[in-house]
Amino acid sequence: MNKSTILASLKVVNHICFSLLLLTSIHTYAKDQTKQTLLPTDSKIQNKTDSTFTDYSNLNNRCTKIVTAAGKYGNTRHPDWGVFNKHSGFGPVGNYSWYAFGQYAPYAQARWAEDWSGLCNDPHKNDDWFNRLKYIPLNDSGDIWLSLNGNERFRHVFDSKPYMGFGAKTNSNRLLIRSVYGADLHIGSHVRAYAELINGVAGGSNTFGYQTGFQRKRLDMQQGFLEIKGNLLGAKMGAMGGRQYFVDAPLSMTSARELTNIRYSWDGFRGYAFWKNFRVDIFDFWQTDFSKDHVFGAGPSYNARMFGGLASYALPSFKVQNVNSQLYLDAFYIGYLYNGNAAGLPTPTPGKNRQGSTRRDNIGGRLNGNIGNFTIDVTGIYQGGEFRPANSGSKTRPVRAYAFDAIFAYNFKNVPGNLSLGLQSDYFSGGNYHKDHGAVRNFAVPYFTTANYQDMTLYLATSNTVSTGPLITYNPTKKALVKLHAPVIWRANTNDTIYGVGFNYPLRDNYSGGFVGAIPQFTLAYAIAPHLVLTGDFGGVLASQSIKKAGGNDSAFLMETLDFRF
Repeated sequence: MNKSTILASLKVVNHICFSLLLLTSIHTYAKDQTKQTLLPTDSKIQNKTDSTFTDYSNLNNRCTKIVTAAGKYGNTRHPDWGVFNKHSGFGPVGNYSWYAFGQYAPYAQARWAEDWSGLCNDPHKNDDWFNRLKYIPLNDSGDIWLSLNGNERFRHVFDSKPYMGFGAKTNSNRLLIRSVYGADLHIGSHVRAYAELINGVAGGSNTFGYQTGFQRKRLDMQQGFLEIKGNLLGAKMGAMGGRQYFVDAPLSMTSARELTNIRYSWDGFRGYAFWKNFRVDIFDFWQTDFSKDHVFGAGPSYNARMFGGLASYALPSFKVQNVNSQLYLDAFYIGYLYNGNAAGLPTPTPGKNRQGSTRRDNIGGRLNGNIGNFTIDVTGIYQGGEFRPANSGSKTRPVRAYAFDAIFAYNFKNVPGNLSLGLQSDYFSGGNYHKDHGAVRNFAVPYFTTANYQDMTLYLATSNTVSTGPLITYNPTKKALVKLHAPVIWRANTNDTIYGVGFNYPLRDNYSGGFVGAIPQFTLAYAIAPHLVLTGDFGGVLASQSIKKAGGNDSAFLMETLDFRF
């Protein structure tokens, strides 16, 4: 281990020690102030989840104009989108729950998706010390208010052979610290401004990928936008302009990218409208470029654009075996326009690509929801567009690619806790690296998918793959999560290689057969204290003999995370 590596590791350790000391002090103080757990179970609150709170006898006068966005008091602190509150999978308002603890988790992935205005009228608001930071009135009427949030995440990642042994490093140990702090300013009921700062520290031994800006980043703006909203044409409508997360897309296509220190952000515009049983979402974004290593150096990357729209219809609810059931039917168009290495097509020579730019037009549909105790999530996508070679003498090639995703699960009601046992299967079409003309048929995935969707490490992209495997999720208590996913993967087309995000593996004629391997992965998360979650992720690649003969190998992956949020 060289001197620079030792110094970098010591710097990270110092950050960890200081931050842990700070968190311990905060938690000790907070524990003296509150008996609240991560998921509150106070019967005084829970019993009111289905009725509007009407006892105003003990309320401050400044709160008489404030009603929580849901008009209810319960475990959730998010706006009321009606029947779409339970529209899982997509993120219509960024409301992905924290570490999959369910829809009643206290914090969303996109913190601006939370609505804490109800604290003004909540007699239990002092149960949690941090609640005093969640609703700060700035005028007498209380309709101008500020909400603060924060996240400190400490993570250790061990990888025995990154990229299935095709990476340059082995036995990599990465130490990662992420600090995110946001402020959400509400000016009446129609204007909102949100700002969020990010700082990423990274060290360790045998590290890799730090030059991309995904892990190591000086202070910068992760999100910053202005939202105008109101009721129009019988709908809750809004427009958001600026830098923001965007997760209203299939999990197999894009995500906020939780694996790295720095999440995906997008610079641009988004508009939404919610009716009783129908919603629409339109957007036009440039990907945020965090690669510049100086303070507030991020800006839009004009090499990567994402645009389109989505419409969702909530079918009439019904009951099956006395269980409330709800299905959603979605239609969407998501366009990609990008160039660089991510747009290149593989050639028969390992390491060589046909350079160019590409436009990918994703037209798809999705059926999602529950039928009794069964959960279904089926998505089909046709990917059109074109590939324009950098060589001016080559002809533009059309794109004709496909994807199909399906998850079927049964939710057991007769066991302690919440247990879901399911099967996830996916198909993403592949191309042919021998061809330099005709249609391009590999399904392109230029942006990171949701971690754990197929591969916990995200080394393997959802392109030219066929996979299937069990998906088990279990919450033995309200503070714990256990998840198992073990997909078995093949190539969709043996005339094409396998892909990572933005690159392809050096597997050509030296790789025979379609079997890639198995990727078992296991997650255990536990809320060890209010606001504090400890998570262990364990996974690996059991590579096929063909992969090993071509230079690949088995690999082990271990990730430990301590996450503090308020």
